[in-house]
Amino acid sequence: MSPALREQVRQRADNRCEYCRLRQEHDNSHPFHVEHINPRKHGGTDDAENLALACHQCNLRKGTNLTGRDPDTNEIIRLFDPRRDQWAEHFKFAGSRIVGVTAIGRTTSWVMQMNSDDRVELRSILLEMGEVD
Repeated sequence: MSPALREQVRQRADNRCEYCRLRQEHDNSHPFHVEHINPRKHGGTDDAENLALACHQCNLRKGTNLTGRDPDTNEIIRLFDPRRDQWAEHFKFAGSRIVGVTAIGRTTSWVMQMNSDDRVELRSILLEMGEVD
């Protein structure tokens, strides 16, 4: 993947994780990853439309998963796709927590552990500083 393509993905995402919405500037210890929405393992390509900017934690927890189990219904549901889904249709902020408002949102939030203790704590600090939008 070329440096220009990586920069294109980073700029399109405005330097923010396309899953949990964390800004790169708020996680200086781990550079964000350009990740494959549909992983290469499952036939994904390096085309810009298959790439998303993801924080270290979201990328590692998503891994090569395309689906997960909805924690409310136990059904297998596809994960959030930043290229075809609108974030606000599937998630909302409830204070420092990210709430999945659809099966896709719930499943993605659960698979990626978006409300792990460390993430909730970080968002709480950022919220107090007025840095969460």
